[in-house]
Amino acid sequence: MVRTLFPRSGEKYERSPFGREINDFCKWLQQAGYSKHNIRGHLRRLFKVLTRSRRLRADGDRSISVLQDVFGRYCTTGPETANFRGTERAYCRFLRTQGRLREAHAKDPTSSLLQRYRQYLQEVRGFSSTTVGHHAQTISEFVHQKVPQTGRILRRLTREHVEQYLAVKSKRITRQSMQHVVAHLRAFLRYGIARGVVREGVDVIDTPRTYRDELPPRALPWPIVKKLLHSVDRSSKAGWRDYMILHLMAYYGLRASEIAALRTDSIDWHAKTCRVEQRKTQSDLVLPLSDRTLVLVRRYLRHRRPESPLPQLFLRARRPAGGLGHYGVGDVFYTRVAQSGLPLDGYSPYSLRHSFAMRLLQRGVGVKAIGDLLGHHSLEATCVYLRLDMSALRSVALPLPKASRFLHA
Repeated sequence: MVRTLFPRSGEKYERSPFGREINDFCKWLQQAGYSKHNIRGHLRRLFKVLTRSRRLRADGDRSISVLQDVFGRYCTTGPETANFRGTERAYCRFLRTQGRLREAHAKDPTSSLLQRYRQYLQEVRGFSSTTVGHHAQTISEFVHQKVPQTGRILRRLTREHVEQYLAVKSKRITRQSMQHVVAHLRAFLRYGIARGVVREGVDVIDTPRTYRDELPPRALPWPIVKKLLHSVDRSSKAGWRDYMILHLMAYYGLRASEIAALRTDSIDWHAKTCRVEQRKTQSDLVLPLSDRTLVLVRRYLRHRRPESPLPQLFLRARRPAGGLGHYGVGDVFYTRVAQSGLPLDGYSPYSLRHSFAMRLLQRGVGVKAIGDLLGHHSLEATCVYLRLDMSALRSVALPLPKASRFLHA
């Protein structure tokens, strides 16, 4: 396999003490969806690092700290810095799949506690890696800001330390986001209290109050939505993919997570429907598709979607190959908004869903039908869009009574 990629130097790779590891890494890269060009680059850089380092043995376990050191000598300066770091990350993922990567040991009790807490969230609480990352980001920021003030001793943390951190944090984020920060911090402090490393009572934190529908949804005017779609350059495969994503969000009100969950078999060409997996409500929604949308999707699948056995409808534009995640869908929106030059500061991908609902409402579609298309379980969740229809609100206002002639006396 390596000789196929390196017809001239492949024998040198295979005869080296690391020949077996290079070959296994090559197979893993192919299975992960890396292109042939990227595989050649990763193998060339890894072979250079392995053969020139005296700290790595063939087929042995690898330590993160050692890999950072041996790769670091090639990442100081020069245009290859990013490439070597990319090879290091790919090689670490490969080693994890084989159970050969030794994680870095914590150098102090606080770091050790953070590592155990991450493991607790994964193994005991059953959180996903994304949720664990959000918790870890909050806790790491708090620890690095407040623990140095206590002499690196968590036992000396007080409620004043917690209040100071939250006071500074609240100036940068909304109350809705502060609720998540408080929840992350409270869970960590209770974990520390249960293990005797944090004093009692520090976890008593007031949660910021928020109210349902206190802010109206931000819907984009439909002419602006059409200009945004028209501004997408469809001369490339990535452009066509982004256009289809924005089209489905604007004309069918799909969430970013629902776009990411779409598969090539989600579309029933005979029934002209699309089955949408709603991650938020844990249910499936079947939407009717217009003929124009079917033509666009068919053209995208035949000519613009990269050839891949992966089932996801929308794939990453960069290697390694894989389905586009919901964060990637959000990045598509922000990237195309920035390129369009339209005045869309402060709007999010969810604004297209609001625009879809408002467009139906202004066309006289009933609230119950709009809720069915949006996948809402309750009518209350759909009625929030009524507050945006200013023309309808003006029509229901009671007329003012005529002024009495005694007022002018």
